[in-house]
Amino acid sequence: MIPQLDIYQVAIRPLLFSGLNADPEWLHQQTLQMLSRLESAGHSPPGRWVQEKLQRSLCLKDARLEQTLWGLKFPNIVGLAAGFDKDGVAAGIWENFGFGFAELGTVTFQAQTGNPRPRLFRLPTDKAALNRMGFNNQGASAMAARLAFIRGQSSVVSGKEITDNGQLITDKIPIGINLGKSKITPLESAAADYLGSFKLLKNWGDYFVVNVSSPNTVGLRSLQSSDQLALILDALQQENQGQKPMMVKVAPDLEWEEIAEVLDVAKTYQLAGIVATNTTISRENLKTQLIKSTGSSIQEEAGGISGAPLRDRSTEVIRFIWQQTQGQLPIIGVGGIFTAEDAWEKITAGASLIQVYTGWVYEGPWMVRRILEGLLQKLDEQGFASLSEAIGCQV
Repeated sequence: MIPQLDIYQVAIRPLLFSGLNADPEWLHQQTLQMLSRLESAGHSPPGRWVQEKLQRSLCLKDARLEQTLWGLKFPNIVGLAAGFDKDGVAAGIWENFGFGFAELGTVTFQAQTGNPRPRLFRLPTDKAALNRMGFNNQGASAMAARLAFIRGQSSVVSGKEITDNGQLITDKIPIGINLGKSKITPLESAAADYLGSFKLLKNWGDYFVVNVSSPNTVGLRSLQSSDQLALILDALQQENQGQKPMMVKVAPDLEWEEIAEVLDVAKTYQLAGIVATNTTISRENLKTQLIKSTGSSIQEEAGGISGAPLRDRSTEVIRFIWQQTQGQLPIIGVGGIFTAEDAWEKITAGASLIQVYTGWVYEGPWMVRRILEGLLQKLDEQGFASLSEAIGCQV
């Protein structure tokens, strides 16, 4: 009999990746629709039964795995990265899959369709993905309405009320919102665009991330320059007035001097942390040379690479940020995490929290629990009482 932990990798993943011969983006959307339906059914007896089964199988609770940052309690440090649930259609279900938090988006002020298809490709031999989605989403207004509805439903069921500043009810995991620039908005008007999204969503996110590092919106990465980034952060922080933790997500392809400049701006505008890193435009050391669905060389295909090829570089960036800030600026580490060993590398390099996306697609729904079990084993081996003690210990 196949062990439960291997069912996805042995049977389901091969069917999804090759057996169905389906477009990865189509499969992704079908998955989200299924999860959205499961979330909606959660208030019915059958729905609650399914969610309880998921929790027993996929979740692991241990005080040593908890983290408290920015006044938020994270049940564990493994979160779902931005990009998976762009519109928050399954925002209320992620805790049932073992995640300690989830980041929604990237969402833009204007609804937009994104780049032409096909725009999402798997690179199985590299345990990676190539995407050039282009911030396809239904817009900040639609997400705000959806989150307001979800929070309202949750408060009715739990008998608890949501606080005036939109803080999540206590039995829910923290929800972050990743903000991007609308494609139709000129770069010189970027600050107003980000501000418009934040005003609509500030009551519904527990923390916010400014995404100026995606390679799939023309010119967006230029907003990482200190002068451009300062304009955006100034507008957001004036509106924010310290109510919500504000962060910025950086690209792995920046030079060290450029990252240092971002950190200077982060200090000036009192950012709560840094998300490191986004996808990479590098094509070095890839085994995949041809994208079969397009017939083009991987070198010719636009987009960002995520997954295993990003692992080492993202860890290097985390270590650099930790050193430059002397561990005073919390880091959310993301990029190439598949195993507990990968997660441990990020944590000991300086990450207070970690996020997964591509690894979760490859490893399956039991991945989070396996990582958490492995981290507990690491704590025992190293003699740490909690994960908080391990942050940055190898730097």
